[in-house]
Amino acid sequence: MSIVSIFQQGGPVMFVLLALSVLATAIILLKLFQFKRSGLRNVDYVESILSTLQRGEHTKALKDLQARSHPVARVMESAIRCGINPAMSVRDIEAEVSRIGTAQIRNLETWLRGLSSIAHLSPLLGLLGTVTGMINAFMRLEEAGSRVDPSILSGGIWEALLTTAFGLAVAIPAMAAFYYLEGEVDNVRAGMKDTSVRVLRYYGKTPHIDSHDDERLEDETHGF
Repeated sequence: MSIVSIFQQGGPVMFVLLALSVLATAIILLKLFQFKRSGLRNVDYVESILSTLQRGEHTKALKDLQARSHPVARVMESAIRCGINPAMSVRDIEAEVSRIGTAQIRNLETWLRGLSSIAHLSPLLGLLGTVTGMINAFMRLEEAGSRVDPSILSGGIWEALLTTAFGLAVAIPAMAAFYYLEGEVDNVRAGMKDTSVRVLRYYGKTPHIDSHDDERLEDETHGF
């Protein structure tokens, strides 16, 4: 049996799931390319930048950071600029660094919620296709009357179960990719907080961050 005939047997829900699988694949590839281009795992420069600051070479540190596309580099750059500005209070610094960090996190999280939605909706759509397929199978069985052929019911059942299988086939890799990508974003979020505190501590302008601030910042940086 060809792929086309399988989709035809599964009904319209199969084509909806196919569209979702294409969209999920596109999102995964796009985010992997974005993360690789940003070099999210390459944070070796952080210690070098901090050492440069310790030597008082602020201009060199800023120049090195501007040459990098890493989100943590953007937060470090903002923290340095705020730290060397004597007119900025600790509250102003906290607001500005948080603003830059939030923007970077939101950029990384773009389309992740869509990927999560696909992972959660695909099994439900598969189940919907199975239920409607079973209904059609029993309707054909009823129309057969006394001339009941077991192949009518068995054939209708396996056709209906196609959508459940395909729904799970779409949802499982989509969910796995979502958790992996979300973990990468969480690592970046932790790196932002760590480096910003270390930079501002050097300038004696470390913002006071309690547990409520952490929860608020995490709420602000989730979404797209």
